[in-house]
Amino acid sequence: MKNNNERLFVDMHAIQIVPPSNLNRDDTGSPKTAQYGGVKRARVSSQSWKRAMREYFNTEGEISNVGVRTLEIVKYVAEKIIELDNSITMEDAMAKAKDVIEKAQIKLSDNKAKALFFLGDTQAKGLAKAAISGESDKKKIEEILNGNKPIDIALFGRMVADNPVLNEDASSQVAHAISTHGVQTEFDFYTAVDDLAPEDNAGAGMLGTIEFNSSTLYRYANVAIHEFSNQIEDKEAVINAIKLYIKAFVNSMPTGKINTFANQTLPQFVMVTLRKDRPINLISAFEEPVRSSNGYTKASIEKLIKESKKIEKFVEEPALQLFVAFDDVEGLDISGREEENLDALNEELGKYLNDWLV
Repeated sequence: MKNNNERLFVDMHAIQIVPPSNLNRDDTGSPKTAQYGGVKRARVSSQSWKRAMREYFNTEGEISNVGVRTLEIVKYVAEKIIELDNSITMEDAMAKAKDVIEKAQIKLSDNKAKALFFLGDTQAKGLAKAAISGESDKKKIEEILNGNKPIDIALFGRMVADNPVLNEDASSQVAHAISTHGVQTEFDFYTAVDDLAPEDNAGAGMLGTIEFNSSTLYRYANVAIHEFSNQIEDKEAVINAIKLYIKAFVNSMPTGKINTFANQTLPQFVMVTLRKDRPINLISAFEEPVRSSNGYTKASIEKLIKESKKIEKFVEEPALQLFVAFDDVEGLDISGREEENLDALNEELGKYLNDWLV
């Protein structure tokens, strides 16, 4: 389902302040970083932010057919079996679920998948029905797992090494978020007091250090709408899912050490661009790092807007460009139209997609 075999991409760009935090740790507990433009940048991995976005789908979206990524695939399907027929014991349901899953050539060990498996609610119910009926046709079981795609499996993809037939190409890409400027990792030395310690004990009950940094991040993601519409095959569902994806991109936040730092921020600037030629990551705007003693956000927004104009030398003019900003951007040479808020942006985007999709 698309418009005359045309291609359409939606690019999402955000500039977001993150105060002292440790959003995404490496194997030593340090905040992840990257070398770019000759300086060390703060980095939040794409996997970390995609996880936060999928969680947003589950908690904020009104779409029931979302996926779960789990090793407990047998238990998940067994629970669906019991929902369909509560006369079946859990033991029998587990056996039936194991049997139907193995017929799809998904390898199990101790009733668990050997690798995390991405499965949608509707797909799990379909497997449960097949298990109860005793379905043994491998192709029919594969059809269940490849049909009724949840939006997050369609967007983020699924890789099944045991059976490539079950693979799903992602229609979305999410970049690693990096700071627009150089950063230095700092250490927070902390102590904890033992509330019941004797009065003559002046020592701390515990002490330690936590690494952190603070940054202004550039974030980017895209969706190939023509591919996504082929996966979902429902016009209204596609439009609603794209709107939800944009909300998730803007409002989600990885939860690493979030109770320690309470780094609950939102982007200061969001720009959404529809392109018919190709998606474009504007990270090149920050190859030369922002340098400032008066904050990085304003300068980062200015560099991003300038870069979006520069790339017009090489690519087609956007089909639509919309943006929302915390602060006044009047005077900046920005293409497109400013919207009052994110809902208004999504409304305008939805109107365009409604006309474009057939």
